[in-house]
Amino acid sequence: MRNIDIQSIKQRFGIIGNSPLLNHAIQVAAQVAPTEMTVLITGESGSGKESFSKIIHQLSPRKHGQFIAINCGAIPEGTIDSELFGHEKGSFTGAHDTRKGYFEVTDGGTIFLDEIGEMPLGTQARLLRVLENGEFIKVGSSKVQKTDVRVVAATNVNLLNAVEKGRFREDLYYRLNTVPITVPPLRERGDDIYLLFRKFAADFSEKYKVKPITLTADAVQELLAFRFPGNIRQLKNIVEQISVLEYDREIDANKLRHYLPREQSNLPAVLSKEASASSDQHFSERDILYKVLFDMRRDVSELKKLVFEIMTNQHNEQELIKEHGHLFDGIETINGRTTYQHQEPKQHEAFYLPVQHAQMHEYEDQKVEDIPHETEEESLSLEDKEKELILKALKKHNNKRKYAAQDLGISERTLYRKLKQYDIED
Repeated sequence: MRNIDIQSIKQRFGIIGNSPLLNHAIQVAAQVAPTEMTVLITGESGSGKESFSKIIHQLSPRKHGQFIAINCGAIPEGTIDSELFGHEKGSFTGAHDTRKGYFEVTDGGTIFLDEIGEMPLGTQARLLRVLENGEFIKVGSSKVQKTDVRVVAATNVNLLNAVEKGRFREDLYYRLNTVPITVPPLRERGDDIYLLFRKFAADFSEKYKVKPITLTADAVQELLAFRFPGNIRQLKNIVEQISVLEYDREIDANKLRHYLPREQSNLPAVLSKEASASSDQHFSERDILYKVLFDMRRDVSELKKLVFEIMTNQHNEQELIKEHGHLFDGIETINGRTTYQHQEPKQHEAFYLPVQHAQMHEYEDQKVEDIPHETEEESLSLEDKEKELILKALKKHNNKRKYAAQDLGISERTLYRKLKQYDIED
């Protein structure tokens, strides 16, 4: 096996970092480059997957041929076949001239197909034919043409999950995945984060003719602790913002925090993190809605029970509030009373707990049954919500079951069964 100088490859392609995961990905790319094998690069958005496609092309015998990078997710479904394989004059509305596609003009070179998971199924079948036989047919033509193109694909989604859901062809997946390369996310690259920060700071210092920004020791720790969901792209944007906006060129941890987005604690973000921890767990908008409704119902029930127990003096007020502390996230104590943070007194009256004895007399003549009665007015039934979503989807798609089922994320057969179950006439 030939000796690979990883450091010289980094210098040549402008790759910064010494992470073992990064070095391994570079080594695999360099080893596979001289071959004709198809490569699938996986990694999160913004992690630098395109750089690896350039390594493979430039270190291959095709380096003097053309290299084209295509984002499959950015090309409309109706035109992607024409873009990749070309079309004949008059083959569709607007096709005023014959056009060569990327697979024709890149003959002898390399095509980098980014976001391959977004490619339509029909186009996937055409791509598979190119990979298997080196053949393609222009849109509107019946003539088979030959091409000699190496394909390097990349994705930021789990293609095996897409295969299971019928969104990606299984045969194409295994044909593309001849040699897999995994590009590590920035948060797994350790001190590379600070090295990249300094590189970007120097670049923007030269670009904007200013003194480069530097970080204090506590700011460096703050930087290394941040997860960077947007990876290198996000880090670069943050460094550019600081370089332009800050007069003081030494940045401490407090200043840096203003530029690091806060971790979102709302439900969709929490679910998103859970989903990323398990490749088999995915949440649709409907799943999120159901969970929100169930959590609301549980919290409302607990709050009503708590208020009732306080009003009837069944337990010590402070002990009750302590037991149900999870219900009071975002509430702080002021002068012995508890009130919501970020309160706007001019617009809203303050909400206090516990209920004062003077207020309790107002409820003495009321029946206890009145408390749970309020929750009966709003239905939180799963069946009611599911029926409502089905009706909305049917209305949206003019009662066309196929498209309504796709919008709901279920099969047409399942939708038909649900229509029977809920006695819905479409």
